[in-house]
Amino acid sequence: MPSLGAAQTRWPVAAWIRLQLPAPPPPTMLLGPPPPPDPPIDGLRPNPVSTDPRRRIWALEEDREGWILRLVWDADDPTFLEAEYRTPRSSGRPSKEKIRAFWEAVRAHTRPLGPLAVIGADPTP
Repeated sequence: MPSLGAAQTRWPVAAWIRLQLPAPPPPTMLLGPPPPPDPPIDGLRPNPVSTDPRRRIWALEEDREGWILRLVWDADDPTFLEAEYRTPRSSGRPSKEKIRAFWEAVRAHTRPLGPLAVIGADPTP
């Protein structure tokens, strides 16, 4: 799964999950195109793509104990949220306990949105 936007850390992605978000309400058409949707989670900040300034990527990075949680949302595809587990060690997979902590951290951020379907993950939940 390619990463969207520019991550603050250059640590490799050791695990990821892609979630289906509820469909946003239809935009109200006034004059001109509708404004882009608001990010679904508090804390997401604009994360511009240097190669395509038209892309509207939003990201949140949290430093956890020895790893980074990165949540990424694309305003042009607002029904998906991607979460990454980044760690400085690229050899081998994270332990089950670390993966469980990663999924719990993702759930803590997405809990206000209700239950979300998992579209893809590595490793699979």
